[in-house]
Amino acid sequence: MRVPPAAPEPPLAQPAVPGPLGGPLAVPGTLPQYRSRWVPVEWSELPGWSQDAMHEAWDAWLRNCERPAPAFAPLCAEVRRLSIASDEEQRAWMQERLRPYRIESREGSAEGLLTSYFEPELEGARVRGNGFEVPIYGPPAGLAARQGWYTRQQIDTLPEAQAQLAGRAIAWVRDPVAAMVLHIQGSGRLRLQEPDGSTRLVRLAYAATNNQPYQSVGKWLLDRGLVRDATWPGISAWAQANPDRLQEMLWANPRYVFFREEPLDAQAAASGPRGAQGVPLTPGRSIAVDRLSIPYGTPVWLASAGPTARFDRLVMAQDTGSAIVGAVRADYFAGWGAQAGELAGRLKQPLRLWALWPRQ
Repeated sequence: MRVPPAAPEPPLAQPAVPGPLGGPLAVPGTLPQYRSRWVPVEWSELPGWSQDAMHEAWDAWLRNCERPAPAFAPLCAEVRRLSIASDEEQRAWMQERLRPYRIESREGSAEGLLTSYFEPELEGARVRGNGFEVPIYGPPAGLAARQGWYTRQQIDTLPEAQAQLAGRAIAWVRDPVAAMVLHIQGSGRLRLQEPDGSTRLVRLAYAATNNQPYQSVGKWLLDRGLVRDATWPGISAWAQANPDRLQEMLWANPRYVFFREEPLDAQAAASGPRGAQGVPLTPGRSIAVDRLSIPYGTPVWLASAGPTARFDRLVMAQDTGSAIVGAVRADYFAGWGAQAGELAGRLKQPLRLWALWPRQ
């Protein structure tokens, strides 16, 4: 579950070489990051390294090269050339040109948490009515970056907040819980009914927030003993059974997200939204990370086994979110639609990560 960052973040300086780049080193040869340390290891430590279908990840790597991190820019010509190579050739090239580093916390823990996010699909209308009563807003004119604006409850109830949002509705949707999911995921697809009766598919891309703190509605339900299953399927089931308390649950999260509409042609529809790196996300091969632990554009080996799924695969660090904090922390982009939503709603399991960094 990804919560969008409060505002666009400036790029961080990239580490250049292994060595003492700031902060204490507990392991000789470690490459330290701001919230993590990278310990050099052998390729044999990466679970499933020889079995992954590398070509499936190459599209995500080609996306990286649209806005490459400085350390990876010199490799992009080779990455493009290898787009038609076999899995074995791609794997051999990576072993020659990159070195794996086990990502740990600064205290030395290699265990972390994997969750997932997706692009929900909603039905919407340009004009309010006929069951379409929940607004999806673009940013109001008076919204200031990194300054707290009205809370979710205030946006719904205060006339002065409504006045500032007048004329800012991009569209209206039916389900307030689905709208909350859209806010938390940070982007979505909207099948839009136009006033002339036509329909078209558009993307709702993250534009801004009210800069209020994010509070989990699942935790709100758990803390009150209202549910045992705080996944989105469990939350939706509770909401359907308790319509009289739905608004109370929604207002428990003061954070509110504003969107911008983007066209969704066939080419754009084949990829996810643009992540924090500025490139379109690839389902199953893009992750959101803590940018103070893993720089955008870094190839990462991800290993996770749990009750929901097992992953041993190459992914790219291409996004972030305000809830994605910690050295060994990743949010897995599952794609869009019902199947992706089912995975994203349930995935919460142990995680290990390895950064793959260019050899010097």
